[in-house]
This record gives sequence, C-alpha cells and structure tokens, in this order.
Amino acid sequence: MKSFFYKYRKFFSILLVFSAITISLFYFALKPTKTLPIFNPSDVNPELVDTTVQYVANKHVIADFSFTNQNGKTITQKDYEGKIYVADFFFTTCKSICPKMTTNLVDVQKAFLDNPKVKLLSFTVLPEIDSVSVLKEYARINGVNDSKWNLVTGDKKAIYIMARKSFLAVKQGKPDELYDMVHTENFVLVDSKKRVRGFYDGTKKEEIHRLIEDINWLLEDEK
Repeated sequence: MKSFFYKYRKFFSILLVFSAITISLFYFALKPTKTLPIFNPSDVNPELVDTTVQYVANKHVIADFSFTNQNGKTITQKDYEGKIYVADFFFTTCKSICPKMTTNLVDVQKAFLDNPKVKLLSFTVLPEIDSVSVLKEYARINGVNDSKWNLVTGDKKAIYIMARKSFLAVKQGKPDELYDMVHTENFVLVDSKKRVRGFYDGTKKEEIHRLIEDINWLLEDEK
C-alpha cells in the first residue's frame, strides 16, 4: 500500500492542486459582486419626496441648480459635472444632529482630499439666516476645504425643490409655512451621471465608513 501511494503521489499532488483551483474558481464565480442601486423617487420614503415626483420610477437625475457658496461664488451643476459627490442639508445654528453630520463630513473630505473627482455639497435649509458671511465663518470653524466642499445658500423655494424633488432627502415642514423644510440626517451619494446611488445616516460612524467604501467602489466602477 505504501509503495502504491509513493508510485502515484505525483498524480495525487496534481489532483489536489487541480481540486483547489476548481474550488477557488467556483467560489469567485458564485461570490456576489458588489453593486450600488440607482434610486428613483418611487424607491424612497414618500415623506422625503415631493408629491409631484413620487411616481417617478426611472431615469431620475439631479436637476440643474444655481446657488451661492461661502465665498460668494455662484455654484452650478457645471461645478459638479463628471464628479462623484455627497450632498446634505443643514443649518448653521442647528445644535442637534448637524454638529455630528459636519464632523463626519469632514472625515469624508479628508478621505478624498487629494482626489479631485470627489466633492461635497451642503445646502442650508434656513437661507434667511445663513448668509454668505455666516456660511464663511461656519466653514472656517469646521475646516471646510473651499476647493472640495461648497456650503450654499440662496432662494428658499429653489432649495426646497432641490431637497425634495432632486435629492429626495428632506421632510416637509409646517404646512402653513411656504417651502418650510425639516432637514434629516441623510447624506446623499450622487454619481458622475447625476444619479442618486445611496443614502447614509450622517450621524453614525459606521455609515460614514460605508459611504467611503461606496465612493471608492464608484471611483473604480467609473474608470
């Protein structure tokens, strides 16, 4: 018996290697590949979406926009053309979730500081309070990199429309107050084709890690 195994040991070695390769190939073939969904208004909590677009089930993209950033510069869709970016809604005097959201968005900024393809975009939901000078000071205090991250203000109706018709991320406020908004903890991931690819709780570190992973995945996928 010993001589039998000695005689055919080369055969068994080859068989063992072949089996290992075959198992590995099956594993990678069957292993699910990472994907990111493309969100449309009909996929999202109706509370966060304007009633006029809740029925839209495909081909949703971020609409063109024009707002003013912390440096008094007009920011439009062209500034984000071909970029992957994270958008959120906040106000500078918020003492509840906003400080955590801003701190976590700073971490995202750090993660992609040297990658010009990734940017950030924060809209104030209280433009009547958050003027350019107020946003400028807020940016300074929180370490906002002007080339990477725009804090924008502007017409309240226009911000409302962007929040609820494009980014699908903000709840309607008091019904008796025109264009009133209640911002959420949502960070919205937008790809280079202006499509919504993910929502993340901006107050949770584990969600920020997931966001960074998904941005890296998009960067590889869009190469």
